[in-house]
Amino acid sequence: MKFYWVYIVASEKNSTLYIGMTNNLIRRIYEHKNNVIKGFTKKYNVHKLVYIEQYERPEEALYRESQLKAWRRTWKLELIDKTNPEWKDLYLDLI
Repeated sequence: MKFYWVYIVASEKNSTLYIGMTNNLIRRIYEHKNNVIKGFTKKYNVHKLVYIEQYERPEEALYRESQLKAWRRTWKLELIDKTNPEWKDLYLDLI
């Protein structure tokens, strides 16, 4: 079965955040960490995977991504703090 992920990467705790969606989480976070793709995460050094949600359907993941992007910053920080209080880099657990 194929899965889809909504994720948040950060530059450091309580700093710059980026929210994305992918069907290949390991590859996508690798791209962020190694500045493979020009853009926001490369410009602002946003490489630390701090939050993940998994979905079976792409429509669900896209909806959730849009929902999180519309949230207030404080809500996003609280979400990360609730599930990953140490702001540990979750990518290390994936590889």
